[in-house]
Amino acid sequence: MKGHRAPPDKPRSRQRPRKKSAAGIPAVVSTTKHAFKKMGIYNSIKTLKMVNQKEGFDCPGCAWPDPDDERTKFEFCENGAKAVADEAMKKKITPKFFSKYSISELCNKSDYWLNNQGRLTNPMFKDENSDYYVEIDWEEAFELIGDNLKSLELANEAIFYTSGRTSNEAAFLYQLFARSFGTNNLPDCSNMCHESSGTGLTETIGIGKGTVTLEDFDNSSLIVVMGQNPGTNHPRMLSALESNKKNGGKIIHVNPLPEAGLVRFKHPQDYMKLSFKSTKLADLHLPVKINGDIALMKGIGKYLLEENKKGNYQFDNEFISQKTNNFEDYVSNLEETSWDKIVHGSGISKKMIEDAGKMFLESKSIIICWAMGLTQHVNGVNNVKETVNLLLLGGHFGRPGAGVCPVRGHSNVQGDRTMGIWEKPKEAFLKKLESRFNFSPPYEHGYDTVSAINAMSENKAKVFIALGGNFISATPDTDFTASAIKKMDLTVQISTKLNRSHLITGKKALILPCLGRTEKDIIQGKEQFVTVENSMGFVHSSRGGLKPASKLLKSEVNIVANIARSSTSIESSIKWEYLMSDYDNIRDAIEDCIGGFEDFNQRIKTSSGFYLPNPPKDSKSFSTIDGKANFSVNEIPNNSNVDGYLTMMTIRSHDQYNTTIYGLDDRYRGIKGNRYVVLMNQEDAVELGFKAKQNVRIISDLDGENRSVDGFKIMFYEIPRGCVATYFPEANPLVPINHVALKSNTPASKSIPVRFEAIN
Repeated sequence: MKGHRAPPDKPRSRQRPRKKSAAGIPAVVSTTKHAFKKMGIYNSIKTLKMVNQKEGFDCPGCAWPDPDDERTKFEFCENGAKAVADEAMKKKITPKFFSKYSISELCNKSDYWLNNQGRLTNPMFKDENSDYYVEIDWEEAFELIGDNLKSLELANEAIFYTSGRTSNEAAFLYQLFARSFGTNNLPDCSNMCHESSGTGLTETIGIGKGTVTLEDFDNSSLIVVMGQNPGTNHPRMLSALESNKKNGGKIIHVNPLPEAGLVRFKHPQDYMKLSFKSTKLADLHLPVKINGDIALMKGIGKYLLEENKKGNYQFDNEFISQKTNNFEDYVSNLEETSWDKIVHGSGISKKMIEDAGKMFLESKSIIICWAMGLTQHVNGVNNVKETVNLLLLGGHFGRPGAGVCPVRGHSNVQGDRTMGIWEKPKEAFLKKLESRFNFSPPYEHGYDTVSAINAMSENKAKVFIALGGNFISATPDTDFTASAIKKMDLTVQISTKLNRSHLITGKKALILPCLGRTEKDIIQGKEQFVTVENSMGFVHSSRGGLKPASKLLKSEVNIVANIARSSTSIESSIKWEYLMSDYDNIRDAIEDCIGGFEDFNQRIKTSSGFYLPNPPKDSKSFSTIDGKANFSVNEIPNNSNVDGYLTMMTIRSHDQYNTTIYGLDDRYRGIKGNRYVVLMNQEDAVELGFKAKQNVRIISDLDGENRSVDGFKIMFYEIPRGCVATYFPEANPLVPINHVALKSNTPASKSIPVRFEAIN
């Protein structure tokens, strides 16, 4: 067994009919069982009462926003409760654990097993050629990192990775540290997920963020959910969709798989009101084939154009003429694109596309939401730009109930980018840092996630520091990435829980345990709080309320500041000790360097939070070169398969948050007891000579490299022909390192050509 791949947990595969309703009693039962098992009854009640409350902590489970005004006592979902329970679990991983298990032994444990072992309590060190972690003193750990960083010939030999669960305060300090050290090597999880969104939106509307608020969901005539499974990945979004339906709105679901969360939804809190009915959500499901989204959106645009010519539909001509560019080029391309090409490319009949187009035609305010189903393709940026085209036709910006809504996964991935976690910083931001802290930051762009892995493989990097996350499991081309990481002189993981990135390391390795979002953070007798930014640009506070899992835990802010203090020579100008002594000091610095944070400390302490400036939303204006939004021409990609190959996309199970595995079931899809499955259309399986539950090897080799994973079971499923789905991260070894989205460099994990071999 290769230690950098998660071995399966003695699978007992069962398949049941997929669910056709989300949440309800099963969600309540699942939440309760998981919370009580991990935290106990008392801590479960205490902790869950604080989740997403104004005086509580922000759920680490996702970045979906909280209501601006009144909140219920249960502002969390099933998977959010599981994320909280995992962080606040009673079990501990002490130095005795690491003396009992060698790293080689731990490599043979599954990700599910690793996650269940408990909270990390002590800083640990693995020496070169050793197979065991041993305890290390904090100051010794900081000194070791400092010595390794200061010994580098070039600052660019250091890589500073960030997970999106990091707070604004820690993220700001982290990027300040990296730049004061002399590099913009700041890859983050956004590089792997929503980088295509930021790139596409910036090119078209001048801002790389969404343009709607939670209130807009109540006011929207039509919500289009594309390449996204809210029932599993953002369950609280279902409440917003339910509210939209009750207000008379309509919903279109665009996704290769039918998902329970978009069929019907039963809010668990309704049982307290003696309401037992569920709400139908999607009015129309369009089972687009993998990477058929541009074709589908062009089809809707072409339908609207034809109806416009007939006098049945009116474009927002005033908005288009005054606020946009390239409308004529877009229209010409629609006219030139045949319906045959649209139908073939999308996998959707002309009749169904026209049904969707009619819903667009009848809607006064439209929101389009998406997640990685749109962004993780070679043409991911163009996918995003095509959503903007459809909205520009009707002027669906700067009005209630309308706009774009890229739904982020990590709870503060958007805030991290706002704080400067980016390998391509803007010059204006760097000048602010230079003025505020009296040092010269680097202006040369650094490594993103994929280029960082390539740099490690090419021996261009020697030290890798990860502020959160599970890099080895989250990244593509697992074998290649593992071999690259092993070339590092030192790897450092700042973490709360054990994961595979603690086992696949550089020659030397450190585990630095940190406080979780649920825990109190007290410095010099003063209780600190942090801030985060949700998917809709709202900045608010987060305060942990639990006793830390160990007296030795330090906050992310404290750890970053101490590493910086040990590694840089400009302490006099930045004053790391001062910044970490009170987080108000960091927020003052943020206010000085980043627009939209005026009176930061005062506003965050006297209100529930505030929205950051958003020109398209606030004033129907666009921060592009000429102040206008841009229509774009995006060609339909060739998504046909080579003979013998099917197109694979990676997905999450319901009992999962990113790389964290809570259980081996996927309740909504009816998969029980096994994550090593491939969901396949029955007709494809028969044509290829396979049977249900047959063991197969999946092979990705069209680029000339032979990548494979073994022991996957075929499960027949409702998925378009030519398409298959497998779970992330188990199928990540099949994603080639350089199979990426153009412009954004995001791994194209949603469109991998694969073939299959039977395993006896």
